[in-house]
Amino acid sequence: MDQNSELNLIDRAVDLVLNGHTLDEETLYTLTDVDSPAGIAALLDGARRITEKYSDRRFDTCSIVNARSGRCSENCKWCAQSAHFPTGCETYDVVPADEALHVAAYNAQRGIGRFSLVASGRAVGGKALDQMCAILKQAKEQDGILTCASMGLLSAESLQKLWDNGVRRYHCNLETAPSFFPTLCTTHTIDDKLRTISTARQIGFEICSGGIIGMGETRRQRMELALTLRQVDPASIPINILSPIKGTPLENTELISEQEILITVALFRFAHPTTQIRFAGGRARLSRQAVLRAMQIAVNGAIVGDLLTTIGSTIADDKLLATEAGYTF
Repeated sequence: MDQNSELNLIDRAVDLVLNGHTLDEETLYTLTDVDSPAGIAALLDGARRITEKYSDRRFDTCSIVNARSGRCSENCKWCAQSAHFPTGCETYDVVPADEALHVAAYNAQRGIGRFSLVASGRAVGGKALDQMCAILKQAKEQDGILTCASMGLLSAESLQKLWDNGVRRYHCNLETAPSFFPTLCTTHTIDDKLRTISTARQIGFEICSGGIIGMGETRRQRMELALTLRQVDPASIPINILSPIKGTPLENTELISEQEILITVALFRFAHPTTQIRFAGGRARLSRQAVLRAMQIAVNGAIVGDLLTTIGSTIADDKLLATEAGYTF
């Protein structure tokens, strides 16, 4: 595709989205082929225009606590917590309630909108689930913060227990394109995830679901993920950037470039004009300018928190960036 064809394609796509139309798969996949400097600039600017029209201008924030760490039975090649790989990650059972509640209170006092417990393992159940439900219920009642959970491939019964304790958003990442997922994990499938999400939605949960970029997938496969997420209709799409972890099979994976990250968030905005797109893990290695540009283009939410060393920024930093990008915080 020559430069003029790229620019014409992008102009048509932007006009369609701004006029309320949903782009078809052929158009979205063709957008992944844009590679001229002028075409890439137009793609990023088009996503910015879409975001400015449809995005809530309040930057959506959430905080997380790793509620159970390590010894995971699943063999996801990117993950430090898998028992299959010698990563030396910290391992513990359910986090002490007072520690988790301190994080919830700290962030609620600073205007952070959501608090989530994230737990390792295929699925949380039994006493561990009861303990986590109690933490989430208390956080919501004491701090007025919205609560979320990320606890694996839960049954309808377990999801209902979370709902009954006040949780209203469930997180389950698809992680990557269906065509690429089997090369990265064989202990569960995309379909397993979609079934969990469907059950959660039937109960009434909003869904938070996205993935990780930079694991060796193609740009077209990133669009495949974005299109698969249309089946999920998530309220929030978290985008993680792979930080290769020593001991995992992906430890020597070449880092995805900042430009490719910006192109990816732009493509996700074309595919999901009105959905919250959220920076999650991995953004610590990005330059300040790249994070700011991503916010201007498409990213209108993030996992934040002064007490989370994996975030690599402070609440004050994120507030400043979001404000500079044109959001309220």
